[in-house]
Amino acid sequence: MQDPNNSPTKSPVLTISHRTPDGKSAFPVEIPQIGLGVFLMKEDGECGNACAWALENGYRHLDTATVYENERAVGAAVRASELGREEIFVTTKLRRGDALGYDATINAFSASMERLDIDYVDLYLVHAPPEDREHRPGVWRAMEDLLETGQTMAIGVSNYGAHHLSELMENARYGPAVNQIEIHPWLQRVELRAAIAAAGAVPMAYSPLARGHKVNDPGLGEIATRLGCSPAQVAIKWCLDQGCITIPKSSNQARIIENIGSLEVDMSSEAEALAQLDEDYVSGWDPTTQP
Repeated sequence: MQDPNNSPTKSPVLTISHRTPDGKSAFPVEIPQIGLGVFLMKEDGECGNACAWALENGYRHLDTATVYENERAVGAAVRASELGREEIFVTTKLRRGDALGYDATINAFSASMERLDIDYVDLYLVHAPPEDREHRPGVWRAMEDLLETGQTMAIGVSNYGAHHLSELMENARYGPAVNQIEIHPWLQRVELRAAIAAAGAVPMAYSPLARGHKVNDPGLGEIATRLGCSPAQVAIKWCLDQGCITIPKSSNQARIIENIGSLEVDMSSEAEALAQLDEDYVSGWDPTTQP
């Protein structure tokens, strides 16, 4: 059901691309800056309903992963939508346990496509640096081949630290278009975001609400009161204002609408107060510091 009081808010769009060894950009693609994350959503009902509500209320980007076990529901929501396939941006991810070299990556992608049951993926990410470093070159070579053959419109990584990015770029034909990592006002990651930019990529923020751990933060609440919006909207808009693609997760219809409403919040008067919230707080899994 669409928000009865407002027409859907339209997500801003960023252009992402892939850095080549000669410093040029290849395979540019437009990506909606705000999307719906579906981590931990059950495939039966919950995920499909959330995707439908999101698409009805202005979202044009759905972010899933093999490990979430709900790719089928996301694909079904895309097919059921009145929107054209080209209007919906779909991200999915290579499970770390499947990142076992070239062939394993190609096979895992094929399995994701079968579950999604759509013609192509807009963005395919390596969910975390492969634990066996010997597998990393083959995994990325497979990602590049999927890009070149048009099976995915863009490729990227997730949970990569600066050292992982440097290692990947040493022999890459195409650099990652994005690095999806935990980012929020309490984990601002200025240095890692600089490394992402240096690789020609864009940061993609997951857990912009620190998994809900900081929603009652007094400093956040004070900012929200001054701005006349919700604390969640402050945290999400901060990520957007930093130039991050941002994927808040919710299966609650009202919160899905509230979260995209963050696009209407003007945060320009609160930059200093928001900068002071940073405390290197990691709310979940963080492979960025692993070898």
